[in-house]
Amino acid sequence: MSQDAILRLAIFLGIFAILAGIEHLAPRRPRPHKTRRWVTNWFFVVVDTLTLRALAIFLPFAAVLAAADASARDWGLLNLIALPSWVELIVAILMMDFAIWVQHLLSHKIPLLWRIHRVHHSDIEFDVTTAIRFHPVEIALSMGFKIGLVYLLGPAAWTVVVFEVLLNGSAMFNHANIALPQKLDRVMRSVLVTPDMHRIHHSVHRFEHDTNYGFALSWWDRLFGTYTQSPQDGHRQMKIGLQWQDLRPTRLIWSLALPFLRK
Repeated sequence: MSQDAILRLAIFLGIFAILAGIEHLAPRRPRPHKTRRWVTNWFFVVVDTLTLRALAIFLPFAAVLAAADASARDWGLLNLIALPSWVELIVAILMMDFAIWVQHLLSHKIPLLWRIHRVHHSDIEFDVTTAIRFHPVEIALSMGFKIGLVYLLGPAAWTVVVFEVLLNGSAMFNHANIALPQKLDRVMRSVLVTPDMHRIHHSVHRFEHDTNYGFALSWWDRLFGTYTQSPQDGHRQMKIGLQWQDLRPTRLIWSLALPFLRK
């Protein structure tokens, strides 16, 4: 395992442990069905990791390696202009975060992509493990998208590492079932996606889960008119998941088969 991969894994596990601990001490909503859900959602991590390993046979560049290759070839927008390192970091984060926002929007609007992405939305509850519940096909497509994005933008490899850490950390944070003070939520939400903001995106109501697409920065939803302030049914009463929701998404095999089922 490469050094940057070990670093990202350590940060991932550390953030997960901290957020899981806060969820236990100060949950925003009740947490039934936790054990079976957590086992299933963690198995998604195993399946997704194996998928990326298999994909590496045909697509040998991870996003970080793609950045190094693009730099060596002088490919990409940021390789064509000389910027101070701190400016390049800010520009790269803004551009990549916006691109991930667009990708997320398209995963809701394009029917084929929605069939795959709804595995994430079918989780019957909303907590830190929801952030790791993605179908392996979506993970593979997302990696291909990020590699293409890196070649287009040409960010330095270290900025991609920073962005990946930011993306994973913010995804776990904004999926966490934690109760933030309302004043703190309002302040943080002016820049970052908070759990109360993103929870609305997991509502069973389509008019709500077609809003608040952001993972890290909250600006894009405000800018493009896809922002919802509060859920119709309130945060504690709102129903999480899809309109036909039942307990089947707690089962791994059923969840893996969901994109191919008539729902």
